Amino acid sequence: MGEILRENQNTKLLLEMSVVDGEYDFTSSIVEALNQAELEIHNLDETIESIQCLKPNCDKLDYILAASSGALCGIIDIFLVGKPGESPLGDITDKWFANRTTDFAKLCGWEDKGENSLSSAIRFLEKKFKIPYDQRGVGDAASFVFDLNPTNHHFKSLAHNPSLLGLFFSILDQFTNSSHFISGGELISLADADGKFELRGNNIPSKLFCAFANWFGHLISDMSGSSGSKGRGMGIPSPLWTWTNDIIVLKRSLNIPVSQFDNSINELAINIYKEGYDARFQSTQAIPVFINEILVRLVFAIRRLIKYFAETDKETRSFSLMWKKCEPFSNPTVKRMLTIAHGTFCLIDIGDASVRGFVTGAGFFNPTEFFLRLNIFGVGRLTISLYGEVKREIGIQKAEREIIFARKEKLVVENYIEGLKLLSELYEDKNLLNFITDFKISDMYIHAFEKSVMLAKKRNVPNNEILKNKMEIDSYFLGGNKT
Repeated sequence: MGEILRENQNTKLLLEMSVVDGEYDFTSSIVEALNQAELEIHNLDETIESIQCLKPNCDKLDYILAASSGALCGIIDIFLVGKPGESPLGDITDKWFANRTTDFAKLCGWEDKGENSLSSAIRFLEKKFKIPYDQRGVGDAASFVFDLNPTNHHFKSLAHNPSLLGLFFSILDQFTNSSHFISGGELISLADADGKFELRGNNIPSKLFCAFANWFGHLISDMSGSSGSKGRGMGIPSPLWTWTNDIIVLKRSLNIPVSQFDNSINELAINIYKEGYDARFQSTQAIPVFINEILVRLVFAIRRLIKYFAETDKETRSFSLMWKKCEPFSNPTVKRMLTIAHGTFCLIDIGDASVRGFVTGAGFFNPTEFFLRLNIFGVGRLTISLYGEVKREIGIQKAEREIIFARKEKLVVENYIEGLKLLSELYEDKNLLNFITDFKISDMYIHAFEKSVMLAKKRNVPNNEILKNKMEIDSYFLGGNKT
């Protein structure tokens, strides 16, 4: 690589010359260099903008509206969700599940004969999807051995749990005509549970399919209680609490001692289930959380939409730009608002549950009352938001370093552009190109090689050791041999 200096009234122009594939190459066009530098500036601006978009841009009104949404939904949770048996929204949810049960029964061939009786539909499904593990503790040995009764058998019976472990035990019980329960921290198996049960199917795949169908169909039949239930009935347990059974099963299967804490949590889950905390009520708790989610996203979108139409001229409006300004999903601002909203909701919900836990405990804390009123969906949604906030903050901290570097790089490029503009004023680019072209086609470097060859011959250097051209010089210095 060499450097060529061209002097003009105490001003020097530095050009870079490189050798590529045996030929000389020059960075010749100032205009081209300017275009490349400006493109780099554009890329740096995009990098800085994309990093800055990671930060939420909430104003005071955003925070106020988000907190108000959380407070409103918290009030809905206190007065309209409450706890099982005292829930106006729960009554609506129970009715919805009852209708879905009768719809499923009709789909399976049940004829209501104009009665539209829920108990009749449940009885039909129980007969159609017969299983061997439906001991209810009424007049059978299970009531004495397992402490089973109609208020807890859906929870204690593992195959009644709406989980993967529940499906596993349902298939196992149907293949072996057995029944598995959790009672007192023990995993108990009842052999030959139903002498009349026979799993349909001619081979293993067909039996597996029938076992799955029986499990699913029987869960639907138990969704709104059993056929003999009076009143609301005991539905299937909440999947957010059946994990207490799973822990005991796994520990017993691995010969790990079940701790007192495991037993206490399992007993707590059974107690709140007996109070009516089943999958239906769990669904009811999701309603105010869902309303909170929708309300915050809607408020965010409406505010940005109004601002967009107020600040954007009609000629420049477009759907893509409007969506970019208003979309309420991936924007970090709406995510921050959701964190505030769900945080406010949980503060109100946990506060109400705690107060009622102490009031009903008569001076002591009543954990059953607390968890009956604690909205687990709300706590779970807040946990997701907090996880997102922490993850986003870590990303912002890393991005801050990139912003600092990008801004420094941008400053260097801007100074470089200013220098190029100064050169473009001192030199006409066309003349510069002509100058470089003239140098490329000149014989200057060729004469230099020829003179060095002549000097070597006069000094009697062997002909096979003389480097006669540029290619031989390159080969020599790169470790090759003179050929």
